[in-house]
Amino acid sequence: MRFRSYDGLRLFDVVARHLSFTAAAAELNLTKGAVSYQISRLETDLGFAVFDRGPRGVALTEKGERLRQASQAAFRDLDREIAELRDEGHGRITIAMATYFASRWLSPRLMTFISSHPQVALRVQPLINLIDLTAHDIDMAIRWGKGDWSDLEIEPLLPCPAFPTAGAAVAARVAEDGLEAVLPDLPLLHDRDGSEAWRDWHRAAGLAYRPRRDGLVVPDPNVRVQAVIDGQGVALYDRLVADEVTAGRMFQISAVELSDYGYYLAYPKGALSNPSLKAFRDWIVAEALG
Repeated sequence: MRFRSYDGLRLFDVVARHLSFTAAAAELNLTKGAVSYQISRLETDLGFAVFDRGPRGVALTEKGERLRQASQAAFRDLDREIAELRDEGHGRITIAMATYFASRWLSPRLMTFISSHPQVALRVQPLINLIDLTAHDIDMAIRWGKGDWSDLEIEPLLPCPAFPTAGAAVAARVAEDGLEAVLPDLPLLHDRDGSEAWRDWHRAAGLAYRPRRDGLVVPDPNVRVQAVIDGQGVALYDRLVADEVTAGRMFQISAVELSDYGYYLAYPKGALSNPSLKAFRDWIVAEALG
């Protein structure tokens, strides 16, 4: 029998992204009951369950995960084709990245891309957290980390080993008493909840990692730079803070680095079939290599 509940697949896609009927209902401006009812109807039409319901929420079944991957790929292809039919798909692209990376690395180079690709309308969107690119109409993101994300195609862009940094007062304490003695008393600044960066650094340094309750999450890396300078804690940074280090406003307080950390390109599967996005990808990779 031919499947016909394609509207239900769109709703399923939203629920699968959130793994929450409540969050999906809020996004779709529906009631939680309506979402639950439509998912139940979809499962009836499909002939198999797509979610396991539990007291703490929902989880995709094995078949649900396979359906999610297939439906997302199909919807991406359909959206891309519609955009191209509107003559919007090839000329306009949105690239998301932290303003820290945009201002310190991309901005001084960007005019070379703009001048050599006048047919491409480029939009640079600030990126704070790891978000669903397709849901936010983002063609490509530049993410910082070690590249261990499974939701998108990931391509190394710019290796940038991360090292601990501090302001002048904290750096003076480290110089006097030693990092191992001082570090347990220092608030660790994180880029997001659940970040493994500090844990990874402690492991590389051979130190026990003991998360502190007064650790601060400061998602905006430019704000986090100022927090380090102001002595609010220590943060992991890379060579893009060279100006602050040279000026004596920030200090590298350990030679131990996270060598596998850096900047990565992240984009949906098949996204590089867009010639404008492919042109930007080729250009920025060449810039990083140069």
